[in-house]
Amino acid sequence: MYNPENKTSNYDQVIENWRQKFLEMDQEELIRKFQLEADEEFLYVVYFSRKLRINRESGEITDEGKRPGFDTVMNIYNTFYYSSNHPVASGNLVAFRQVKRVYPFEAAYRRTIISRLQDTFSGKTDALRKACEALGGTPLPQGDVGYVLPVFPFLNIAVLFWDKDEEFDAQANMLFDSEITEFMHEENVVCVAADAVYYLTRAAGIVFTTAKCYNK
Repeated sequence: MYNPENKTSNYDQVIENWRQKFLEMDQEELIRKFQLEADEEFLYVVYFSRKLRINRESGEITDEGKRPGFDTVMNIYNTFYYSSNHPVASGNLVAFRQVKRVYPFEAAYRRTIISRLQDTFSGKTDALRKACEALGGTPLPQGDVGYVLPVFPFLNIAVLFWDKDEEFDAQANMLFDSEITEFMHEENVVCVAADAVYYLTRAAGIVFTTAKCYNK
């Protein structure tokens, strides 16, 4: 999307709006609530095992000096903004449809995120396994490849994958902490899933451009 009036994309404008919202937040409260590392200049957020920095004065999020993808930026800002007063992960990983308030997004989640995961790693289980380990994953017994992945240090999801064979195409699924919507808006659960595929693909060395899933 492009806005010819101000020569900037609508996505850039959304990020700018949320950068401004971040500057209105109580940073000390964020540090306490999410147990963030911080110094005078930055807050540090570990997201899919990447240590991102948030400039405390400007609100800009960077990953090794560059702004990360749209979904990553929005997932972080939205976690800070939409989380409940005292969010606590349950440790119970459930199917997407069992997560509170996400049902309206299930069709899009399966059509885009799950199908992309299946297509990307069909015939590439070794690459997926190594990518999961690169993202700090813990093995699960389910599937040809199954791992619990840390989204943040305090919140996990799981990726399950069954490779194609003579009779069936590759199949994949994701599981989410049952209390994930205590940490973020329900729409961001889809964006977290999209980022999981993006960072797994990136860790596997496969060229991939993620679609922006955030519509607010």
